[in-house]
Formats: sequence, structure tokens, C-alpha cells
Amino acid sequence: MEATTEVVTAAPAPILSAFIDRYVGYRMAGFAPGLHRGLPSRHMTFIVAVGPPIDVIEQTDPHQAPASYRCVLSGLQASPAMIAHNGFQEGVAIELTPLGCRVLFGMPASELWDVSVECSQAHRALGDQLADAVQSQQDWPARFAACDRALLAAARTETLAGPELTWAWRTLVGTGGTCPITPLADRVGWTRQHLTRKFTAEFGTSPKLAARIIRFERARRMLTSTPSYISIAQVATTCGYYDQAHLNRDFAELAGVAPTAWLTEEIPSVQDPAAPDTRG
Repeated sequence: MEATTEVVTAAPAPILSAFIDRYVGYRMAGFAPGLHRGLPSRHMTFIVAVGPPIDVIEQTDPHQAPASYRCVLSGLQASPAMIAHNGFQEGVAIELTPLGCRVLFGMPASELWDVSVECSQAHRALGDQLADAVQSQQDWPARFAACDRALLAAARTETLAGPELTWAWRTLVGTGGTCPITPLADRVGWTRQHLTRKFTAEFGTSPKLAARIIRFERARRMLTSTPSYISIAQVATTCGYYDQAHLNRDFAELAGVAPTAWLTEEIPSVQDPAAPDTRG
């Protein structure tokens, strides 16, 4: 059987766009059974499986036991999870920013830092509705519409993380993780130490580590989407690393493997879609 990959994306309902960047539908078939790395990202992990559950055999926190999920929810992370697959994977990834954790789940994203749960543990109605509704639909537009309905019904009146932290998070993302932390604190009128305490309490990670994760994610996406004549050293410079060795060190820590090895071993990933948007 020839290996095939289908990835499509869609924007969420406008009211959800303040904290959900997009939906990514994926279907991968015909690959040899193996392992996939779930890598650190600026998004929380929020994936609804279609068909087989998501089988996490190594959690980001080694103290957490392996588990399988119909609808997995995780906070931010600074290490990879290892996910087993039988050659077939299908589901919808919801690109939830940590700003939306309070709105959907009534808690800061820090409470889910480096831990994975079944979504129904955080919000029973939402987890069950998403799993059932997405499984029951046969095409991507219907699945994305089902996500809109479930998420709109679950959204609470809680505001986002507050104007200072919301601005700080969005600035780090908007600059690709290259904004220095001291000027960031100065801009919101806080000391660097106070920003670090408030930021960590809300998101689970310091702004310095968040910047590293965001920069790493940008580099990873560039590595999978740029032509082969663009070198890793050029990607490193573009993404704000001192040099290729700096990028290699971050990859080793955040991905658990060197960038060249990751590019060789990794099957097409839902984390790196180059896909059409189905809803304009």
C-alpha cells in the first residue's frame, strides 16, 4: 500500500479566533508502524482522534504513565512525547493557544504544564461531545463545524490571561521568540522578575523558555518547508540563533534528537502542515 498524507486546515468561528489559531485535519495511511515525536510548540496539544486512539507511550513527564486518548489535552511542554502508530493516523488538531485555557477550561494553562489528560477530565461535556461529534462526521468541513459547535458551547465568560500577559505572549509569538525579556517587562511596566513570576504562574513556563520553544518551532517548520539548498545554518540565522551549533543544542534538548536525524526519521506530521484551508 502506498503511503498517503492528507492535511487540510480551517479557521475557527470568529469568536474563537482570539485563542484558537486554526483546525488541522489529518489522515495518514500506508506508513510502516512506528513512533512519532510530539514536539514542543506555542500551542497546547488538543487533538481529537478519528478511529484508533492516540497512543502516547512516553509522556513529556517521565513520571506520567503511558496512556491512550480519544481527545488528548496537554499544556505547553519543553520535551517530546513519543506516540506509537500502526501506520494509520487520523484526527483533528485544535491549535489552542495557552491564552484560551481559562476560557474553555476555567483554569490557567500552567495547571496542564507538561501533563496530558483526556479532555473529559478537564471538561466532561466538551471532551465527550468533541470525541463523539468528530468521530460521527465523514468529511472535514463537517468535522470542523462540529468543533465550532462544541467549543462555542463550552466557552466561558472568563477573560484571557490579563492585558499584560496577553500582550507579552502575543509579542513573543509575533517576534518568533526573538524579543528580549527585559524590554518586554519594561513595556508592561513590570520588573523582569515580576513578569517571570506572573508569566510562569499563568502559562507554566518562564518567558525565556517560552521564547526558546517559539523559536524552536519556527526553525522546525522552516526545516520542513524550505528547499534543500537552504542550509540548516541559514535557518538558524533566520530564526535568531547564534549559529547552527546553537540550533543543534536546542533541538537536542527540546526534540531529543539532532535536526538532521529528526528530518530523516519523522513521517509527515500534523505539526507541520502545508495544507489548503477548506473554509476560506
